Amino acid sequence: MARQRRNVNTTGESTNSTHSNNTTNKATKSDVSNPQTPTNNKSNKNAAKHKKGDTHSTHSSGGNSGSSSSTISSSAAGANKPKAVHKKRNSFSLWPKLMLDKWKTLIGCVCLAVASYFCYLGYLETRVNTPFDNEKMVTRSGLDDPERYWGSYRPLTYFGMKTRDPHSLVMGLMWYSPMNLGYGGRGLRHWCEIDDNLGTYGWTQHDGRTFGVQEIQDAPFELKTSFIKFSEGRKLGGDWTARISVRNITSDSYYITADHTISLIWYVALDERTNGHIQYVSHEKSPEAGIFGETIGLGEFKVLFQPIKGKILHKSYLSTIAPSLSNLKDTVFSHFRIFSDKLGNRFIGLPGEMISQNGVQAASPNFIAIHITAEADFTIDIVYQSTSAFSNENVSKPPTGREFTNALQEKLSEFDHRFEDTFHLRAKGYSVNEIKFAKYAVSNLVGGIGYFYGASRVKSVYTKKPVPYWKAPLYTSVPSRSFFPRGFLWDEGFQALIISSWDLDIALDIMCHWFDLLNIEGWIPREQILGVEALAKVPEEFVVQHNTNANPPTFFLTLDKILTHHKKELSVKGRLNVLDRLYPRLQTWFAWYNNTQRGDALGTYYWRGRNASSETELNPKTLTSGLDDFPRASHPTNYERHVDLRCWIALAARVMCDLSDLLGKDSIKYYETATFLADNKLLNKQHLSPFTDTYADFGLHTDSVALKRPQVTKHNLKKYQQQQLEKVRVTLKQPEQQFVDTTYGYVNLFPFLLQILDHDSEHLGKLLKNLRDPNMLWTNYGLRSLAKKSPLYMKRNTEHDAPYWRGPIWININYLAIRALHHYGTIEGPYSALARTIYIELRDNVVGNIYREYKRTGYLWEQYDDSTGQGKGCYPFTGWTSLVVLIMSEQY
Repeated sequence: MARQRRNVNTTGESTNSTHSNNTTNKATKSDVSNPQTPTNNKSNKNAAKHKKGDTHSTHSSGGNSGSSSSTISSSAAGANKPKAVHKKRNSFSLWPKLMLDKWKTLIGCVCLAVASYFCYLGYLETRVNTPFDNEKMVTRSGLDDPERYWGSYRPLTYFGMKTRDPHSLVMGLMWYSPMNLGYGGRGLRHWCEIDDNLGTYGWTQHDGRTFGVQEIQDAPFELKTSFIKFSEGRKLGGDWTARISVRNITSDSYYITADHTISLIWYVALDERTNGHIQYVSHEKSPEAGIFGETIGLGEFKVLFQPIKGKILHKSYLSTIAPSLSNLKDTVFSHFRIFSDKLGNRFIGLPGEMISQNGVQAASPNFIAIHITAEADFTIDIVYQSTSAFSNENVSKPPTGREFTNALQEKLSEFDHRFEDTFHLRAKGYSVNEIKFAKYAVSNLVGGIGYFYGASRVKSVYTKKPVPYWKAPLYTSVPSRSFFPRGFLWDEGFQALIISSWDLDIALDIMCHWFDLLNIEGWIPREQILGVEALAKVPEEFVVQHNTNANPPTFFLTLDKILTHHKKELSVKGRLNVLDRLYPRLQTWFAWYNNTQRGDALGTYYWRGRNASSETELNPKTLTSGLDDFPRASHPTNYERHVDLRCWIALAARVMCDLSDLLGKDSIKYYETATFLADNKLLNKQHLSPFTDTYADFGLHTDSVALKRPQVTKHNLKKYQQQQLEKVRVTLKQPEQQFVDTTYGYVNLFPFLLQILDHDSEHLGKLLKNLRDPNMLWTNYGLRSLAKKSPLYMKRNTEHDAPYWRGPIWININYLAIRALHHYGTIEGPYSALARTIYIELRDNVVGNIYREYKRTGYLWEQYDDSTGQGKGCYPFTGWTSLVVLIMSEQY
């Protein structure tokens, strides 16, 4: 020990440094390696005895008797006793020092480990809202794509315009009939609402880029809204003209005697992020009266109003500050006033400038509304013109009046020719009215494409509370303008099937926007609620998205169709490059599904997100599967096996293999996964019930469950007095691990729907017979979602929740079934003839019923009744219900 050697030398004694070093090193090694061995303890005891019996004895060094003590003479030790005592203390201080050093090291390691652990937890917390680290998919947006800069990108409004800019100003239409205006704004139309009970509305022609025409029936009036964009020779996204026409269409005597006036309101609004200003300019005799403004994205612009037909009875305007884009209707209604003209006629109108607060002039307005009351029939053109965008003085103003009418007729003619070239319905023998119906289905889907911007609220198991996702844009079609005016992941894959047939670049652009929402884990939130308007339409319970929860990866259906039917088109316009940039994101997305949704056995998968502790649900919902309340195992566990998810992963692996080959990537791992999951022997082992010979889920299950009202006890008496106790689930027989084979419906068809079954499999033959059985899934209107013999057929899942996927007919699954029948009918085998026969019948039933209901109600519906064929759920639902056009054109 260095410290001991220095003490010895100060006494002036002779030492053998070499020997001392050797013995010291030896002692040190012994102490550090095993400081509490029995040998050392014994040596310490002997040394202690020796010291007590002989005061002239030498001192042990480090507890090793006789080793280093031989280097010190007893006389020297006796002559300098205090130093000897000091040396004694120093020699015995080695053990506590080593122990202290070890404890310090141990504590330091523990502290480091704890710090590392919490740092890692912090890292895990951030993963849920950390973007995937790769090249962005959206490379052309905003003014980089001027043809699509302006558009009807506000699907939740009956008619609204905005730009593909995160901070766009917005414009839109409100209207009301003075005789129908009621308390709280009832009768004032703005957002698409089912409660408005309109006769019909929707885009009848819309190309997704340059123009659109929409018809709205709001008795006694029919409104027609249309627009055309003009970008040639113009900058900053070009100009456009919108037309609003109103006519009286009813012969009802009540409406004949009523006032024929209608009030139209056209507004311009800035949200809190739009950097710019707007101003109303009024000159009674000048045609230039209107709204003038400037924003960073648009530069200077003006919005002008030109009456074309009819008589204006009263004009007014409102210039004020609206608290939010979600409160525009309330802002207008709260400022309504009664005005009288010179003849004593009274009109509802707006008060003008209202931007002072408590007598103090506030900031410039962010909301201007132009109010016009007129007699029907009435037509007005609204012109948007960029005054900063003239490339030369020869650029004319956007056309109005007859010029606009002529331009619109040219657009309609082009649309009709393009529609026939795309879907060939006239060549297939469809009537004029059936083709008109098909145009409505495609146009309302394409016209319902929205542009949203904002951040989702997400949560992982590592975050205590929901956290914001990163802010991002989303260009997407929506399932329903009235009820679901936002993006849904599994809906979008089906919707993109139609859009890709109509406009491949729009479909690819939609995919690019969705995959820019991929996080570093490989997860995409399944429901996108971006912006204040979208958020205002969603119940709070559905806002937060959980990163354990998936949704069917239907974009692989879209990719499969693109690779099959649009392969030649991929080689032009840089489309192949888009897929090349998309590839690493698809890899990560696929890996996330394959890893996070896998089951306990190789080749099995189950949907996360089921609530095992739910007491009020007859069968806990599986929202993540997209099939919501379709019956699964009655008691959710981590050992379930879901046959539909397995088939989705098999499809995804096959498409990834095909895409890899196309792009020249290594496809072997996807080929192996696809081959493994397509192995019918393994599929039968894991999902084929030996009792019913049908494919099914597996889990902890019993059919003996019921919803019952709890008995009143002392504990719940107070709650019962305040409100009636909600029904809870009662398990009448203990569940067992088993196949969920008493239930038969859409889930059980997935090996067939996604074409995993071998074409010559005997189980395919049985499945086709079950498909055609009226006591199972077959109806004259399409395939019902759950067989009549199933225990939960048309049963409420809670006392408040009506059956959803427990009997009604859904068009997305019927499309998959028709597509699969077409596939198996074209492969010669023992069941090809049967598949072809069922294909023709089912196709006719589905198309015929949707068309009849459209003629009867004016809408496409979310689902259809399996007993009557009548539309059910929300409307208009031109999301995946518009797949009827692909069924008509036989494009699978």
